[in-house]
Amino acid sequence: MKASTPEVNALLDKLYNLRGEDSVVLVAMDREKEKAEQTKTRTTKEKKDLQEKIEELEKQHDELDLQGEKLVEVLSMINREDYATVLDRLHIDFDPQSIVNKINRTLPNTIDSVVLETKKANEQLVKVEEEMNSAITTIDELGIRRDAALANQEKLNEYFELALSSKINITRDSITALLEQFNFNEEEQREAAKILMFPEDALFSYNEKLQNSSRNIRNTNISKEEDSVKIVEEEPVRVEVKEENTKDEVIKCLADNGINYLDFSGEELDYIIDNFNRNKLEYNINLIKELNVGLDIFVNHAFLLLDEKLEDKIRVLLEIGKEPVDIYLNPSILEKYNISELNEAINKLKSNGMDPKNVPLMAY
Repeated sequence: MKASTPEVNALLDKLYNLRGEDSVVLVAMDREKEKAEQTKTRTTKEKKDLQEKIEELEKQHDELDLQGEKLVEVLSMINREDYATVLDRLHIDFDPQSIVNKINRTLPNTIDSVVLETKKANEQLVKVEEEMNSAITTIDELGIRRDAALANQEKLNEYFELALSSKINITRDSITALLEQFNFNEEEQREAAKILMFPEDALFSYNEKLQNSSRNIRNTNISKEEDSVKIVEEEPVRVEVKEENTKDEVIKCLADNGINYLDFSGEELDYIIDNFNRNKLEYNINLIKELNVGLDIFVNHAFLLLDEKLEDKIRVLLEIGKEPVDIYLNPSILEKYNISELNEAINKLKSNGMDPKNVPLMAY
């Protein structure tokens, strides 16, 4: 790699992402923890239900055995002929011996079926407990891993601050060892170490563009907010009535398109349900697949699943030279702007003498 190349900028995009709250490492851990917590909640309820079912089945088994024996004993002592007149005159079909024969014939199989059902419930209970314990272990492990990830992030930020202040005195091995914790490959480790150890080659210019872009975009946003207030005052409020969709329909639609609904928070899933449009959702998912951006772009950004202008915004970014990986690492840019605002932001960068291709998306 050489300074100021797209490869260097992409690597810096990745490094800067790891420095913030939206770090892909932290986001992935939070998503995994949320899944584990949902599993723990579900299996805790399943365990309680199974325990109650097993208790009821065991009670049925004992009662069938005891009551069946008593009933046979009682019926065996009754001679129908002793009550023939009243039974015949009242047309009561009562034959003690026939009932005894039926009990002796069917009760053993009935008891066996209860035993079998109890056995299956116990086997299911073992599986549910294993899944529940695995989820609890995962939650505990993620707590430890997240603490370690935050410590690594803090160390990474320390290295960047030293490099940006021209006080870097960290060895290459220390830098590569840290980056290995973020799953950087050997080539990425070497190049990132070079960037930090020789910040004048690429880091200074990248950071300066990042700061300038942030200021320019912030000023643009302030202006837009002022204009939007005026628009709200002048325009009537439009209420759009959404067709109610069931949760099951949405979950099935997501699954059919390769997305697990557990990847979304409850709030995100509610948004998808409230605004569900199957055609638009499937179109946006297929678009992301075709462009090789990665379906994880929708995680924590559920709005994009139903964004009418998602394709237009992505095309604009690709046209200025951004790569799919740039978009994957910075999905918030697609939520932050509508298509006209995105074009204005790009034009603003150009008017300030900057090439939008070389400005990190996180600075937009």
